[in-house]
Amino acid sequence: MEIYIKLFEVLFPVFFIVWIGFFLGKKSPNLDTSFITNYSANFGTPALVIFSITASGVTYELFAEYFVYSLIAIICFAIVGIIFLVLMKKDYIRELPPFILPNTGNMGIPICLFAYGSLGMGVAAAISSIVVLLHFTLNIFLSSKKFDINIILKSPSFYAILIAVALLYFKIKTPTFVLNSVMLLGYAMIVLILMSLGVALTQLKVFSLKSSLISSVGRVIIGPIIGFALIKIFSLSGFAAGVLLIQSSMPSAILTYLIAQMYSPKETVDNISSMIVVSTLMSLVTVPIIVFIALKYFS
Repeated sequence: MEIYIKLFEVLFPVFFIVWIGFFLGKKSPNLDTSFITNYSANFGTPALVIFSITASGVTYELFAEYFVYSLIAIICFAIVGIIFLVLMKKDYIRELPPFILPNTGNMGIPICLFAYGSLGMGVAAAISSIVVLLHFTLNIFLSSKKFDINIILKSPSFYAILIAVALLYFKIKTPTFVLNSVMLLGYAMIVLILMSLGVALTQLKVFSLKSSLISSVGRVIIGPIIGFALIKIFSLSGFAAGVLLIQSSMPSAILTYLIAQMYSPKETVDNISSMIVVSTLMSLVTVPIIVFIALKYFS
């Protein structure tokens, strides 16, 4: 019974905030959440990266280890995504981001925090940091089918990751006023993005249910299978392994849709929109199951 109470405590806050966004979206159909995207890209995400990595107590060695595991997982996600998209005769370049970029930051980090405490948040941030970096680099490259080094150099998240890793590596204590500032900015972003996800569920449309269901299986079903396979291959255990499993199970991130809107044709945007809606709805069932497994076997 205790594990079910813990499961409820972990998932209820996240899904409740998403529901608030859904309620607001239904109440105000034309609610504009573009400011949340701008805030997230320029302030919220860099702040969350710095806070979750430096304030969690995670070591540089553990951070680097799970950063590599997450990179391997993303490569596996990409292979799965390409196979799915080729078989479905879709654009395997522009429509790849929803497969390889799960919602590890705004959904994954709080779930891991509630499940495993501050150390869980630190490992979740190690996994999320590479996803965050790819959102504002590879995601744009794939959506636009064009490589531009300036996109990386202009990304605040890129510099936030460098700063956080340097602080960990050299064991530099982050000043309290900095931690307090990035904590507020980061937590505010989590709440705003989760609410914007709820709003998006009222605004985004499913244009092809069959293909969206197939694509979403590649994200929320095969994703955690890949995570579990990595746990077995590298003989991982404890809370960190549980975090990797949870992060691998997240649905497609809404940022993939927002970036596709700016760089991709309408058909691609519609397909990505459909996958985000369906994978998020599927995750209401799959994520609780994965979190239950993580809490039971990787604590």
